[in-house]
Amino acid sequence: ANERTVLAWVRTGLSLIAVGLAVLQFGTDLRSRLPVGLVLLVAGSVASFAGWRRYVAADRAIRSGTLPPRGRAPQALALAVAFLGLVLMVAWLILES
Repeated sequence: ANERTVLAWVRTGLSLIAVGLAVLQFGTDLRSRLPVGLVLLVAGSVASFAGWRRYVAADRAIRSGTLPPRGRAPQALALAVAFLGLVLMVAWLILES
């Protein structure tokens, strides 16, 4: 289960990085494409790193017979993606009007 969890974090990170690159490459009508693209790239990198840290902590806990410590990375990532989604929606609405 621990390996599946880290792979899910890496998939999420890779998806965010891919979307960030797509925004930078194809978001020519978006005036704020550079900051949005960079935020997505950073979020993807942070998600992958957080997954790796969580994997290491859980592995240590499993080997010692204890529960892994609770992390805040899932909540932080969910809030960041939700906020970025709202920002992109507002940017799209401004472009379409």
